[in-house]
Amino acid sequence: MKTIDIIVPCYNEEEVLPLFVKETNAVIDTIPDYRFRYIFVNDGSKDKTLEVLKTLASRFLNVKYISFSRNFGKESAMYAGLKNSTADYVIVMDADLQHPPAMFPQMIEGIEEGNDCCALYRAKQTGESKLRQLVSKIFFSFQNNISDVKMPDGAVDYRIMSRKMVNAIMELSEVQRFSKGIFCWVGFKTKWIEYKNVERTVGTTKWSMWGLFKYALDGITAFSITPLRFIAVVGFIISIISFIGILITVIQKIFFGVEAAGYPTLLCSLLFLGGIIELSIGVLGEYIGRIFTETKNRPIYIASESNLDDEPEDDFDF
Repeated sequence: MKTIDIIVPCYNEEEVLPLFVKETNAVIDTIPDYRFRYIFVNDGSKDKTLEVLKTLASRFLNVKYISFSRNFGKESAMYAGLKNSTADYVIVMDADLQHPPAMFPQMIEGIEEGNDCCALYRAKQTGESKLRQLVSKIFFSFQNNISDVKMPDGAVDYRIMSRKMVNAIMELSEVQRFSKGIFCWVGFKTKWIEYKNVERTVGTTKWSMWGLFKYALDGITAFSITPLRFIAVVGFIISIISFIGILITVIQKIFFGVEAAGYPTLLCSLLFLGGIIELSIGVLGEYIGRIFTETKNRPIYIASESNLDDEPEDDFDF
């Protein structure tokens, strides 16, 4: 009988976890040919998430958890879950039930067809603001145009992967991770399935617009150097335009006696060039910052406690 690990990052999810396990167990009960195990990763939650996980672990033998010493971020939580998984297949999903467990049978069917991954994407972002939907579309379009890593508009982390693919992902040990890109970068045969977005019924989203912006920036800088090339192109174009402008000014002065524009022109030119320089420094800073972070070689996460070491003879049974 094949085994499946369900990796679930958690941050302040005390309200939804019991409901999540209840609904997921209801789906698992309809798939008798596979044995499932949960690996919850408590990402430094400030509420009673850890206490709830311990209660669930006392009720179900297949509920395992890892608790971080502080908040390291969802990317680190997913990495921790994948690193500690041992099953034939691995499912990555959120705890908020916006990734419906009801998709399990279709996902398993997809991977049993010979695919190494069966991933989901949202065609419509029901329940999200128009601004957020617009930003999402812009990100995916921009990311796909500047990077060799391609992903459908609305792609999410919710997916099932083969052991071979998970092992390949574990070879990528960068600290600043962008898992959506990593999942695509490692390759392997992937089947994409459309699903309807489910609105969160319990708790609140942990993603702010600023958090999403930083996440998108991580994705762009992790898999593309196009922004650096763009700076070089802009600098070259400005240099050519400036040279042409100087040449025209000299010709007008020498041959036609036309006086060059004074203070306003100079001020506008300085402000324009200053803005370009500041933008260039900012983009360079993002890449240099990533280099700085990676060269420190700090661990991706630090676990304060876990029940993964408390292994019964078969922790895939309820």
